[in-house]
Amino acid sequence: MNIIDVIETRVRGFIEDIQHPNQKKKININDLELQLRKLLDDYFEMDGYSLFYQAIETLQAEEQLIPIQNNQYNGRIPALPLFYWVNTKVQTTKWDRLEMMKLNDQFDFSYYERYPQWQTKDEWERILHIYTFLQSSQERDIVSLEERSLELFGHEKFLIDSDLFPDGKGFLARIGITEDQLKVVNYGEPFVFWMKQGKEMKDIKRVLIVENLSFFHTSIKLLEDNQLDYEPELIIYGEGTKIERSFSFFFRMFPLKSYLFYYAGDLDAAGYGIFIRLIEKYPDCSIQPALKIYRKMLDCLEQRNDQKIGQTQNSKYRDLFFQWFTEEEQALLLQLWQENKRIPQEVLTIETWRRWM
Repeated sequence: MNIIDVIETRVRGFIEDIQHPNQKKKININDLELQLRKLLDDYFEMDGYSLFYQAIETLQAEEQLIPIQNNQYNGRIPALPLFYWVNTKVQTTKWDRLEMMKLNDQFDFSYYERYPQWQTKDEWERILHIYTFLQSSQERDIVSLEERSLELFGHEKFLIDSDLFPDGKGFLARIGITEDQLKVVNYGEPFVFWMKQGKEMKDIKRVLIVENLSFFHTSIKLLEDNQLDYEPELIIYGEGTKIERSFSFFFRMFPLKSYLFYYAGDLDAAGYGIFIRLIEKYPDCSIQPALKIYRKMLDCLEQRNDQKIGQTQNSKYRDLFFQWFTEEEQALLLQLWQENKRIPQEVLTIETWRRWM
């Protein structure tokens, strides 16, 4: 193999690694050349850039690379556009229809019939791994999604990291298999909590969930001083939207019985959404807003500030949250909403709490 073929073969290999069966990928041509230079010690002696340029021109002529015309170039002579689209992978593999029929008892191949570009060798091997697993799945234990992904596909992030594994994120949907069939569970990260001193797990009846860290610590001090509304035996740090994933841990950590949960968050669109989604996701739990705490926050209306940039203002969540309040309070909350203002939970400090003592 001559030098020209060596360079072109290397570049083709890089491009094939990047190519995706159904979407274009963007590359920086300088990054691509840098990878080539790292592999070839005599790159400069062989006038490697000229050969690299020829290889790129060849791939462009084959329409595997599409230059992005934005007046940015790589700063070399002859110049190349700085960015290219890597075109989708040309589909050459077609699965054996008889082999597909053998697996029809477990899989729905209709997606692959509609999109034959997904009929790749790698995809078929993944399907075979799943099929083998399903033959003995009744004897298997439930494990985490990451653990099962490592077992079946060789990497714990295959099913969840679309940046690292663009083929992985939608794989189960393509073959019509659920996570339950793989006997996996998505573990959330457990929450931080504080139990009132002198109390035991069996004593817990009332639980206060707070959205923010500052008020979590303020609540602890108020609880130990017997000054906290609702006199909860347990305080949970919700950590924003994390509580929506971590709340399920409660019933793995504490006795199975009835509890009264109070939620207190920011008076803003995000806070309303967290509360309403908790109620919707856990309808069997008694979850209600900590109205006494929210009313103290409304007393601090002068400390309102601008709504966070990028927050989704869902009017459904707003209306469901507002209905817990009196007409007068709803008017104040609506005023905040219309002014695009919010009251952060941090208005409740040990000092401001003294106003209501």
